[in-house]
Amino acid sequence: MFKIILIVVVVLIVAVLAFAATRPGSFRLERAATIKAPPEKILAFINDFRRWIVWSPWEELDPALKRSYSGSASGPGAVYAWQGNSKVGQGRMEILAASPSATTIKLDFIKPFEAHNIADFTLVPQGDSTTVTWAMHGPNAYLAKLMHLFFDMDKLVGGDFERGLANLKAAAEEN
Repeated sequence: MFKIILIVVVVLIVAVLAFAATRPGSFRLERAATIKAPPEKILAFINDFRRWIVWSPWEELDPALKRSYSGSASGPGAVYAWQGNSKVGQGRMEILAASPSATTIKLDFIKPFEAHNIADFTLVPQGDSTTVTWAMHGPNAYLAKLMHLFFDMDKLVGGDFERGLANLKAAAEEN
């Protein structure tokens, strides 16, 4: 009986591992919000990493977060590195490109796991408001594919994006 149970368990594990291998090789998640402010006011919060302390959803997770800034003060070449508790981990961001309607940021996560992704902020004026879309995309390594079978990363990280956009909205709409 034990042998049969062991065989069934092994077959199930192999099936899960094989199924994970068939998952997409890349991912994309995004959230959007409408903010009653012009794009240039919103971009000032996005393109200057020192201003992320006002709206980033991860700032509140570690009051003792260690931050360092290098490169340009804002826009392309601006670099922000952080090291914090287990909730925020360790990583680095660099603004690769910025225009009046979009910003592209390279994300390098170091801890709790290594990952290299791209974040895009796209701003579309809508009368006296601006629709801001925050997206993240990148490769889906095998371990990430396996994790996605058990955790809905869109909901987990998407919730952070929603909080961040709500904070960005509050900051940009403040007079």
